[in-house]
Amino acid sequence: MTPVVSATTPQTQLDPGVLELIRVEREKALSPREWQFRLRGYGYAIKRVEGAQILTRLPKGTEIGVLPPEFT
Repeated sequence: MTPVVSATTPQTQLDPGVLELIRVEREKALSPREWQFRLRGYGYAIKRVEGAQILTRLPKGTEIGVLPPEFT
């Protein structure tokens, strides 16, 4: 199922280095909760908006972009 992306959802492409970091940390984590905890250590968070996972930058929650479906 394709997530619904609204006009408020950022459409920017994620930096390949950041995307690789997220991918590596996902492989290391035993659960989605641990993965999100690990990402917070790098200053990132993930929030769900209308079925899509949005990568945000901490501490203000600035939206960076939509994560690819492989991370769901």
